[in-house]
Amino acid sequence: MEKDLSNLRLVYSQGELLEKDLKENPMEQFQQWFFQTQQSNTEREPNAMSVSTIGLDGFPKTRIVLLKKYTDEGFIFYTNYNSEKGKAIIANPNICLSFFWPVLERQIIIKGVAEKLAENLSNGYFESRPRGSQLGSIISAQSEVIPSREYLQEKLNSLEKEMEGKPLKRPTHWGGFLVRPISLEFWQGRPNRLHDRVRYTLEEDYDWKIERLSP
Repeated sequence: MEKDLSNLRLVYSQGELLEKDLKENPMEQFQQWFFQTQQSNTEREPNAMSVSTIGLDGFPKTRIVLLKKYTDEGFIFYTNYNSEKGKAIIANPNICLSFFWPVLERQIIIKGVAEKLAENLSNGYFESRPRGSQLGSIISAQSEVIPSREYLQEKLNSLEKEMEGKPLKRPTHWGGFLVRPISLEFWQGRPNRLHDRVRYTLEEDYDWKIERLSP
């Protein structure tokens, strides 16, 4: 099977990223772009981001998760600590996050170091989740091989009956990660493939160095 995709291309002309418009702090720049994406109503899930890790098998792997919070410290998402993703992060906390908002022709690539979120914060978020999501987090041995879809549904049904009318407690294998960024690259599509690329890099004195990269 062969399919030539070389003629699939777009002209990028939705915006620009110039030094005069940059925030001094990349988290403020992120906040501005994220807010603009939300306001544009062009993305169904503007908080969808890829998380890239180096697995225990030595191979990189990327998957999509949902950003649940960002602060001056960094970016927070939740997962099963015993999953393939969770084990990879615990073994090697150097990870990469990426956002792509195609209608606005924007991308953000974030290198950072992940750490487990404080238990009280994970507890608080777990308690705010819909009950069905809480149940799913408890019964799912994420990334493990299972015999069938029916097996999973039976586990869910059983737990629903067992815990009917009772509060659910966050399982210890499930919680948040905080990713503290060390670099953020903001990419804005431009005509003729002369895209704007601006990188913020955290220096030893905790100031951010701002550099323009060739597209």
